[in-house]
Amino acid sequence: MQYMDIEEQVDADFIRARRRAFLRRMGARLRGDSTRTGQRSFEEIRKVEGAYNRVRLGIKAVPVGKIVGSVGRHQDFDATFMPAKSSLRARWKRMDRAFHRGEDLPPVALHKRGDEYFVEDGNHRVSVARFHGVEWIDAEVMYSCVPETRVGQSGAEPATADLPTAA
Repeated sequence: MQYMDIEEQVDADFIRARRRAFLRRMGARLRGDSTRTGQRSFEEIRKVEGAYNRVRLGIKAVPVGKIVGSVGRHQDFDATFMPAKSSLRARWKRMDRAFHRGEDLPPVALHKRGDEYFVEDGNHRVSVARFHGVEWIDAEVMYSCVPETRVGQSGAEPATADLPTAA
């Protein structure tokens, strides 16, 4: 068994992560899959659902598999959080290097929508965690309220959804 130094390892990890994103994209094209291979955009969902008023839920351990999209960088990563652009190399490798060294990183910032989460800050950390099969990640979680429509005696009255009780 040949061992790599950490720089060779992070180079190899980034190449494998980019290859996974490429193969997933090509597989979808060959299957004629019309669904997006990219991440879900929090902004698009917020516009459709009318999310407003953020409530801080605090720092929680969140299952990495429930992180499904990004607040501002949904085009930089594919749906499985593999890097979709080679321009992400330096930052991604820096996070991967920190992972291999066992360094403590700050919690990622997430928006919770139902049972799903969207990354506001920490896309590269989530990507590296997904690449290495990490199941849980520490996160500062925010919850955005979504208006509901309640039909009363005088017609539709706006109300807010209840806050979640657990992350």
